[in-house]
Amino acid sequence: MKLDPKATALLVIDLQNDTVGEKGAFASSGAPAFAKEHGVVEKATRLADAFRAAGAQVIHVWHIDEPGHVDSTRNAELYRSIAEADALVRGTWGAEPVVVPGDGDVVVEKQRMSSFNATTLDTKLRGLGTTTIVCCGAWTNWAVEHTCRDAADHGYEVVVVTDATATISEEFQRAALDFALTTVATRSTTDEVLAALD
Repeated sequence: MKLDPKATALLVIDLQNDTVGEKGAFASSGAPAFAKEHGVVEKATRLADAFRAAGAQVIHVWHIDEPGHVDSTRNAELYRSIAEADALVRGTWGAEPVVVPGDGDVVVEKQRMSSFNATTLDTKLRGLGTTTIVCCGAWTNWAVEHTCRDAADHGYEVVVVTDATATISEEFQRAALDFALTTVATRSTTDEVLAALD
């Protein structure tokens, strides 16, 4: 695999205090422990630093709800759980990123699972001349998986970084990486992505 920095973007998805922080709203979910055990935040940070150094675009995608979740639909258990936990609210510590954007990075906000759903992401990627996206972040079998599926449907080549994604358990991780995404994305480790970027 070779990645052209001028045509490749890194998506850092939902790596926020509430999703993977040990004191976040979903601290008891298992995701913070999973992320810590696998060094997900550190690997995502390495990826972001390397992409910037190579001249490739880094895009942070954050789930952001308004105070009181006043305009957030509750049509699925995932969205109900965010509202019930009062999580990922604009201006709060819980919504803040654990991988801090660097100079030249782009931030996209979302309220759904997919980073493409009702956001400016596709417009930005096309404007940047991106043809390949590399996805890391949380949670693997929700936001990351949905984003990878949508990216493929939008016509992008997709790479999912298998050791820079986190979810609530090894079972959920394996379900996404070993089954759901096998025909959607190229599965690569952090080291493999960095080697392909050189």
